[in-house]
Amino acid sequence: MKKIEAIIKPFKLDDVREALSEIGITGMTTTEVKGFGRQKGHTELYRGAEYVIDFLPKLKIELVVKNDQLDRCIEAITKAARTGKIGDGKIFVSSIERVIRIRTGEQGEEAI
Repeated sequence: MKKIEAIIKPFKLDDVREALSEIGITGMTTTEVKGFGRQKGHTELYRGAEYVIDFLPKLKIELVVKNDQLDRCIEAITKAARTGKIGDGKIFVSSIERVIRIRTGEQGEEAI
């Protein structure tokens, strides 16, 4: 099993969710996050004072998938989240050793 963590632009969430649903992914977790990378930040004017906004709002999507679903998930997220502009985000993949569904006690792939 693999864990996919994707950092995307907030307005792309619905597109990514729909793309994942189309390939049979039924669950994910999202978190509002802030960060910066090559996109850097920008300046804003508030009550006559200029402020530098270093950390930009992003969304972090987390999902655990079977090994054979990994490439399709990465492709779906990439296509749905891409705008072609700097700051589109990143995808991280890591291995998961164990999954347990709390309600039923199911373990492994049955618990996904």
